[in-house]
Amino acid sequence: MKYDALQILGVALLVLGGQGAIRQLVDHSNAGLLGWLPGGFAVSITAYVVAVAIGAVVAGWAHSKAKAVGRRS
Repeated sequence: MKYDALQILGVALLVLGGQGAIRQLVDHSNAGLLGWLPGGFAVSITAYVVAVAIGAVVAGWAHSKAKAVGRRS
């Protein structure tokens, strides 16, 4: 169950980060969820890309661990 929750969290980070990064690239003034961050475009796009990377790593790790214990095929 723990790996399922971590995989859901990882995919959520991946999706939110990807969506935010794409929105930021299309409209530089729309920072979305990270609009409160100081530093402008560079800081917010970096935060979105980091969220995508962390989400991909966490989801992949949780999937492989769930597969190892027999919860995935």
